[in-house]
Amino acid sequence: MFQRISNLIRGFISLVLGKAERQNPEALLEIEKENLRKQIANYNQGLAAHAGLCERLINQLRNLEGEESDLRTKAAAHLRAGNREAAGQYALRLQTVTREIEENRKQLEQSETAYNELVRARDVAVKAAKDKIEAMSFAVDDLKVKRATAELSEMAGGMISSIGGSGDNLDRLKGMLEEERAKASGRARVARDTLSTEGVDLKETEQKALADQALEDFAAKEGILMEPKVLPPAPAPKTLGSGAQ
Repeated sequence: MFQRISNLIRGFISLVLGKAERQNPEALLEIEKENLRKQIANYNQGLAAHAGLCERLINQLRNLEGEESDLRTKAAAHLRAGNREAAGQYALRLQTVTREIEENRKQLEQSETAYNELVRARDVAVKAAKDKIEAMSFAVDDLKVKRATAELSEMAGGMISSIGGSGDNLDRLKGMLEEERAKASGRARVARDTLSTEGVDLKETEQKALADQALEDFAAKEGILMEPKVLPPAPAPKTLGSGAQ
């Protein structure tokens, strides 16, 4: 019974988490990046410990090589001096140190090889993980672009429907504008037809008379003799003809 409830709870949590991951893949990608950083850090700690072992072997080998040189010098000196017993003790210790040097050199070589292999394995694994993360980043960006494109397409489809539905309003507005334009044109035509030209003609005659008067005054002041202006003949008065019945 409890196992079934536990399975149900885990299934529900997995469903919720799966839905959240689908909605926000960037968060899942960031989690994977953080996991990779932690794994690299832990791996580097192991490499540092192994590198420390190599350094200890190097120091130990350096000390043994120094001791070997010292023992060889002392053994040779005692042998030349005739101290065979002392020379034998130094020679015996020299053999032991020489064996230890050979063993340490083998251990150091193996440790260095293992270290280089571990570094190479780390670099290969990290590169593969980074390539995968970059591919996933591109996939996430592509997903975002496609989602945005789909949303814009859906919005465009909705706008097309809305614009098609508002065609009646546009037609009604067009009719109203044409009607008002026709009314305005009619009013302008009526005003133009009823405009009297008598005032315009009178104003023009008045302007000509004032110009003639000003010209005569100017000629009188300057002593210029002007020829009298020839007036057009007046129209003959209309009379009833003798032949009118």
